[in-house]
Amino acid sequence: MTLRPESRARARALQLLYAWETGGQAAPDAVQARLDRLMEGRPEVRNLAAELFEGVVAERDRLDAIFAPAALNWRLERIAVLDRNILRLGVYELVHHRVPPKVAIDEALWLAHRFGGLQSPAFVNGVLDQVARSLGVL
Repeated sequence: MTLRPESRARARALQLLYAWETGGQAAPDAVQARLDRLMEGRPEVRNLAAELFEGVVAERDRLDAIFAPAALNWRLERIAVLDRNILRLGVYELVHHRVPPKVAIDEALWLAHRFGGLQSPAFVNGVLDQVARSLGVL
């Protein structure tokens, strides 16, 4: 199965967000340099991954505030790092209307299946569905 460039970019952005958060939130430029090395020869993937990464980092507090109420009984810091960043990416795409809401949720679910734990897809789906409804996009 060949992945679309957009899906690859989301996966790269998630990897960058994970590295950024677990690495003590290093300067985004340092993380971007890693992306440049990883994505040589794929400018369309690199550019979208960079846009997603930069957007989520810049709006992290706002994104967290949007999805935190939908993550019932879960304090933000207790949500797994990968799941938290998948949610941030999904909410970022929902808020900015980058893609149709169902695509944003489906792509987040794909990331949860690919990178998250056994419970990640159901958790991500439930939270993003509630967020999309609260934003009035579903």
